[in-house]
Amino acid sequence: MKKIVTLIFSAFFLSSIANAEMKYGLTGSLTFIDATGSETEGGEKTNGSADNIVVVPSLFLEYGMGNLSVGLDYIPLSADVSSKAKKRTDVEKSVTGTVTETSTTRNQSAQASLEDHITLYANYMLNDSYFVKAGIGQVTLSSDETLNTGAKYGNVDIDAYLIGLGYASGNGRIELVYTDYEDISLTSSVARTGVTTNNKIEADLDTVSLKYSYVF
Repeated sequence: MKKIVTLIFSAFFLSSIANAEMKYGLTGSLTFIDATGSETEGGEKTNGSADNIVVVPSLFLEYGMGNLSVGLDYIPLSADVSSKAKKRTDVEKSVTGTVTETSTTRNQSAQASLEDHITLYANYMLNDSYFVKAGIGQVTLSSDETLNTGAKYGNVDIDAYLIGLGYASGNGRIELVYTDYEDISLTSSVARTGVTTNNKIEADLDTVSLKYSYVF
C-alpha cells in the first residue's frame, strides 16, 4: 500500500510539476480513537471496546492546480488505541492426578498503538474558503501484550479511507475528518494449554479528527 501511494504521488508530481504549486506544512490533530472487537478463545468469545483522545502532529507535502490539491501526509509519532492498557486476571481451577484441586492465576495485559501512518489525500475547493477532502492511507497496528500463556499477536498493516470538510483562510486550515480503517483480524502465535485452536482477535477501528494546519 505504501509503495502504491508513493508511486501515485510521484506520478502526479512528474505529470503536473510544470503547472502545479507546491506547498508544505505542519498539522496538529485532536483525534478521538474508537475501537470495538472480540477475542475468541476455544469456543468462548469475549467482546470489548477501547477509546482514546490524543493530540497527533503530522507533516504534509502538497501540490495544487486550480481548485484541486493532492498531498501526502505523514505522522511521525505513535498513538495508543486505548487510554490505558487493558488488564485482566484469570483464575482457572483444575484437578491434578490426585483428588487435589489446584488454582492457576493468569495476569493478562494488552495495549495496541498506531504507528507509521501515511495518507494520500485530495482537497477540492468548493469556493474561496471551504473545501472537501477524500483520501486513502495505511497504518501499522502494533500490539504490546504480556500474556501468561506466552501468546503474541504481532503487528499488522491496515488500510484506511477518509472523508472530511475544511475551511481555509490565509495560511491556516481547519478540518473535520472521519477515517474508517479496514477490519482487523489477528491470530495468536500459540494456544493456551488445553485449547486446541489459537486465540483470535477481530476488531473495527475508526477515528474522528479536528485538525489545524499551517501552510508554508
